[in-house]
Amino acid sequence: MNMVHHSGSIQSFKQQKGMNISKSEIAKETSLKPSRRSLPCLAQSYAYSKSLSQSTSLFQSIESESQAPTSVTSISADKAEQVNPEERKESVLKCSFADLSDFCLALGKDKDYMDESEHANYDRSRLIKDFVPKNNSESKTRLPKNDMNYIASSGLLFKDGKKRIDYILVYRKSNIQYDKRNTFEKNLRAEGLMLEKEPAVANPDIMFIKIHIPWDTLCKYAERLNIRMPFRKKCYYTDRRSKSMGRVQKYFRRIKKWMSQNPMVLDKSAFPDLEESDCYTGPFSRARIHHFIINNKDTFFSNATRSRIVYHMLQHTKYENGISKVGICKLINNGSYIAAFPPHEGAYKSSQPIKTHGPQNNRHLLYERWARWGMWYKHQPLDLIRLYFGEKIGLYFAWLGWYTGMLIPAAIVGLCVFFYGIFTMNASQVSQEICKATEVFMCPLCDKNCSLQRLNESCIYAKVTYLFDNGGTVFFAIFMAIWATVFLEFWKRRRSTLTYTWDLIEWEEEEETLRPQFEAKYYKMERVNPISGKPEPHQPSSDKVTRLLVSISGIFFMISLVITAVFAVVVYRLVVMEQFASFKWNFIKQHWQFATSAAAVCINFVIIMALNLAYEKIAYLLTNLEYPRTESEWENSFALKMFLFQFVNLNSSIFYIAFFLGRFVGHPGKYNKLFNRWRLEECHPSGCLIDLCLQMGVIMFLKQIWNNFMELGYPLIQNWWSRHKIKRGIQDASIPQWENDWNLQPMNIHGLMDEYLEMVLQFGFTTIFVAAFPLAPLLALLNNIIEIRLDAYKFVTQWRRPLPARATDIGIWYGILEGIGILAVITNAFVIAITSDYIPRFVYEYKYGPCANHFEYRESCLTGYVNNSLSFFDLSELGVGKSGYCRYRDYRGPPWSSKPYEFTLQYWHILAARLAFIIVFEHLVFGIKSFIAYLIPDVPKNLYDRIRREKYLVQEMMYEAELEHLQQQRRKSGHPVHHEWP
Repeated sequence: MNMVHHSGSIQSFKQQKGMNISKSEIAKETSLKPSRRSLPCLAQSYAYSKSLSQSTSLFQSIESESQAPTSVTSISADKAEQVNPEERKESVLKCSFADLSDFCLALGKDKDYMDESEHANYDRSRLIKDFVPKNNSESKTRLPKNDMNYIASSGLLFKDGKKRIDYILVYRKSNIQYDKRNTFEKNLRAEGLMLEKEPAVANPDIMFIKIHIPWDTLCKYAERLNIRMPFRKKCYYTDRRSKSMGRVQKYFRRIKKWMSQNPMVLDKSAFPDLEESDCYTGPFSRARIHHFIINNKDTFFSNATRSRIVYHMLQHTKYENGISKVGICKLINNGSYIAAFPPHEGAYKSSQPIKTHGPQNNRHLLYERWARWGMWYKHQPLDLIRLYFGEKIGLYFAWLGWYTGMLIPAAIVGLCVFFYGIFTMNASQVSQEICKATEVFMCPLCDKNCSLQRLNESCIYAKVTYLFDNGGTVFFAIFMAIWATVFLEFWKRRRSTLTYTWDLIEWEEEEETLRPQFEAKYYKMERVNPISGKPEPHQPSSDKVTRLLVSISGIFFMISLVITAVFAVVVYRLVVMEQFASFKWNFIKQHWQFATSAAAVCINFVIIMALNLAYEKIAYLLTNLEYPRTESEWENSFALKMFLFQFVNLNSSIFYIAFFLGRFVGHPGKYNKLFNRWRLEECHPSGCLIDLCLQMGVIMFLKQIWNNFMELGYPLIQNWWSRHKIKRGIQDASIPQWENDWNLQPMNIHGLMDEYLEMVLQFGFTTIFVAAFPLAPLLALLNNIIEIRLDAYKFVTQWRRPLPARATDIGIWYGILEGIGILAVITNAFVIAITSDYIPRFVYEYKYGPCANHFEYRESCLTGYVNNSLSFFDLSELGVGKSGYCRYRDYRGPPWSSKPYEFTLQYWHILAARLAFIIVFEHLVFGIKSFIAYLIPDVPKNLYDRIRREKYLVQEMMYEAELEHLQQQRRKSGHPVHHEWP
């Protein structure tokens, strides 16, 4: 094909953009005046017109042959066979497309247009078979998803070997509700689905119903659900590049080349099917079937789309007469069916290595390149996760991966702050003074079994405290507050990019069905739904407010229960510290405060995990008491309650240690006692921060281990027991794929709530008290690296395949994360001002220390700080036969002053400085957070322009395609052809 022929064909085609016009008709057609704005898209449309012409004839032939199915045998063999009109013209298409690509490239060089999608990665197998693989290795890695032979070999077909399985229903033969099932299945067949029953191999009481949705039913419901499908390859407008931009582009190419060699980046050759179709999409319409790119009716709709359509039909099919007698969920609740799930695409393991034989299916590829522990350092294949599990689960793993990646700088800075404390620990003036204070005696910390303690015995604790309370603490707290804002703001940008890539920009969630409990409760009170225009049950406002008040009261009651549990642990600490102080073991006797704190932390952790089980049941009860209208409302309400319960449960003891421990103990000779019996616990002579660090570290570490065991260990044990029973009950039998899926554990009824809840609580640990524990981001990073692969392994190997649901964001969890970010600023300000000794040291350094009146002082400005921070007490006032003075941590007057044991002026200076620091810190950090949030737009500018550009181009393409379709109809009917709208 020469350039002369090209110029004539392209010129006549520039404004037509016809979808199903033949080559000869194009040559005869009178050329239309081209639109310069749509010029770059016209040339590449030429090759696709042939493919679309074939797809139109394919649809018409199928539509003429198909009939409404009423049973399993109602589909003909001709309909299930592969139609191959493309293969006969494949060589012609390859030639025309290759030549046309050269022409379009030359056109982009002459004009201010460039087809950037030439260099974009997209799955050409879904568009047109325009290129032959360059080598055999590339073709080996391609998934055989378009090959029906593979589907047959995986056992995912009906008994006739032609119809693929899209969904599985499971019920017990012994169940007596067969009338509901029969009516339901009859209605499913009437809607166009095909059903086939098959008993289980291992359990004769279990019956499987395999569901297949044929092509015509797919098209009907895809149109009804406004599912967007590809119809034209994308092209982008770009201005002329300046020389400076050319240099910048070269640098970016070098960086991109280096990134391709990065060991963390996935090998693109191993994921050929990850390359999404770089196409414009539009709502599917059978009347406009000629607009869409259909090469193969078996792969035009993805497995996830087919499963969603089937599930929609299952949810809207009646099983009895009555308005509310609809849906598979209600049938599962009443026991008619025991499960409903889409099948996995085959086994996740293969006897043949993936490097030489390629992946057997998407599940096998996900396991080898994502779920294996050996892939812990690799990026996640988000497109393949989305393709297999749906956008909702894909967004969860995208958020988890983004959170984990953002933890890297936080962990590095926290580690630097910790190492700064290690390197400067011996040079710390405070630690040196404590370690050298051999003649300073501290007052007894308990009444009965405690004796005077030399201050230098706290040397180790003082050095450990300095690791977490040093000059970098304030900087790290400010850094983490800003980090939380940057994390959330850039996640919004990342989410917008993913929603664009996954074609979710214009997706709107369909109107949800009512919960059966809501319908049963309020079926007598109806009102017209403003969206659907149909009458539906309605909850009166007075009843809703009353139930919300009862629910809120229950929440406060459970929070008070948490506080009661914390109070019980406090009482335990007060009781056992006397016992540990007189313990027989010398180590515990010497370190009785550490032993008391460690034992209390372990007991507190056991109470936390026990209460979590009770909280889940209480949250269920309170959420059901509210009678939410839809499932999403129920999930949001339940998630909020679970977060409040577990957040208070986990952090209440930490708040006690951070802000209440050692604050209200009184002073020697006049200690405050609980119930006039137990003396309140004091902080260690080196401060309370070491107790806070211990509490956070132990709870965070033990909880992560427990969560990982419950997420993976428990399902592994259950699945092992299920396989053991099968092997014991039947010998040498081939278990089909759907039965293997049935033996796996179902995804928990909360969906992704438990996964998000675990990570959000961890985010709280990482940010709220990070000033007291700078190693928290590092522990969170290490846990998340394990968590990603653990969740991946669980989803791929241990759970049944969940319904591939769609979503555009992470839901209510984003608002919770923003709330935690605000709370983190406040708590860190209080931790620095109240819990740590930063403010007392600061006041002493600039007001009472040796540098207060000297701008140049050769020694440390904190010289004498320890002696200044300790008050005197006369031991003779205790009446125990001892004389002399002991010291205690406080700012009170000495016994010989005019006002003994009263707060000194320095105490009030420190209190004022603490309040001032809290106000300044909060306003400064909130101002920086707001400024950063203002600077960072939610949608990248180039993406925003691209979205607007594509909307404009789609309108022009649809206009020109409709015009060409109308012209073709006029030619067939013998009417004159007009080149504008008649």
